[in-house]
Amino acid sequence: PLLASAHESSCIRLWSIQGNLMKELLPFSEHPSGPLTALCTDIFTKILLAGSKKGHIIRWNIASFLEDSQNKKNEIKEEVCWRAHATKVVDLLIEEEKNVVVTASIDGSVRLWHARTGYYFGYFGQARKFELSDTSRLILPSDVNNFPAIIREESKHLEKKKVEYPLMLDRDK
Repeated sequence: PLLASAHESSCIRLWSIQGNLMKELLPFSEHPSGPLTALCTDIFTKILLAGSKKGHIIRWNIASFLEDSQNKKNEIKEEVCWRAHATKVVDLLIEEEKNVVVTASIDGSVRLWHARTGYYFGYFGQARKFELSDTSRLILPSDVNNFPAIIREESKHLEKKKVEYPLMLDRDK
């Protein structure tokens, strides 16, 4: 068993059932996600999804970490990040059979996305039927203008280097 908590600092903490902190996750996609507002996993707890106050969805693969959390080689991999809504995500779920993610926002919209790639399928209430088999058409909702960012495995968290630039008066200049 594992507990996950989402925080205003964009951090997700994974806890053992005894209350011990096992792992802290920070997203490292190019767009900051903002405070996290929703979490969900698939049925087998291999995928962790987080929704944010700024409308982003972040997908992590946690399967290898959960198999052996003591092994440092079994890292949690951030796989994809996309902007799902222009406003706060209030709920999300994964539907494994159809391989879709359903997101809901305070703007009143409920949208469907491809679970692995973050491609947009449409919204509930639209006139056309959902076409879940075609992920080749890159479309976006009208209020979102960023395509999903696929996170490469070689991506690493960038450490902020402390650089000092002392102000010095140069009288010659």
